Amino acid sequence: MNINKKKLIVVVGPTASGKTEASIIISKIFNCDIISADSRQFYKEMTIGTAKPTIKELNEVNHHFINNISVEDKYSSGIFSREANAFLNNYFLENDYAILVGGSGLFIDSVIYGLDDLPNVPESFRNDLNEIYKKKGLKYLLNSLKIYDPKYFKEVDKKNHRRVIRALEVCQYTNKSYSSYLTNKNKKIKNCSLMWYGLCPSKEKLRSNINIRVDNMIKVGLFDEVKSLQKFKELNPLKSVGYTEVYSYFEGKISKKEAINQIKINTWKYSKRQMTWFKKNKEIKWYKCIDELINYIKN
Repeated sequence: MNINKKKLIVVVGPTASGKTEASIIISKIFNCDIISADSRQFYKEMTIGTAKPTIKELNEVNHHFINNISVEDKYSSGIFSREANAFLNNYFLENDYAILVGGSGLFIDSVIYGLDDLPNVPESFRNDLNEIYKKKGLKYLLNSLKIYDPKYFKEVDKKNHRRVIRALEVCQYTNKSYSSYLTNKNKKIKNCSLMWYGLCPSKEKLRSNINIRVDNMIKVGLFDEVKSLQKFKELNPLKSVGYTEVYSYFEGKISKKEAINQIKINTWKYSKRQMTWFKKNKEIKWYKCIDELINYIKN
């Protein structure tokens, strides 16, 4: 395998920026397969709320890691990293190009840079911290993290309680700082060269895209999909934007109109967190629209 000939095209950006459409066009240009790194599109039961490619789009080109597991399966960025890299090693034996696309920065980076060798923490630590989160809130956990690991406290996404809890459980279990385990920053995938592309429309355009997408989800049956998964609502995959808000409606906590509005607001907030992650990567070339990106690639 001539590594210099092998290229992994990485397409990233916030939700509703056009990554799916762009990746399909690029796939046709290079006649290659697409690997999805969207951490919610893995789950076969979750379709409407995760904005998966349509059946038509899935049939246009080969997609991998979509509908590959159940919400009942235990899955992580570590498992995905191993499976995606194993797929690429085999795929590149006969192909020169592949596309890695998604808005989940952790899952993208797990393939490119690998993951740090974190200890296996007993589940009881996470369960206890989740209970503290429910009773005392994120601010309390952040104050704890600041004491345990001031270094990681400065860089953690302070709106993402899952990342805060992950760091705290490691600190509490090992009596070491979480940041002391983060050593893989300079490692990089070795069986190919990388081409980084990002899609990020203007704030006005992105917000409009999000609102249109959410309205369409409602029209095609989001509430019915969420209702059908009610028995799984305590599982981590269902604690996602587009699902938690609808469960709040079913539980009588908010009106249907409020649920829809909250989905739009929370999706917008999520898109900003995605961009915060991706903007740290200086290798990404950014484009405001699909046409601009495709013209660059073609020329």
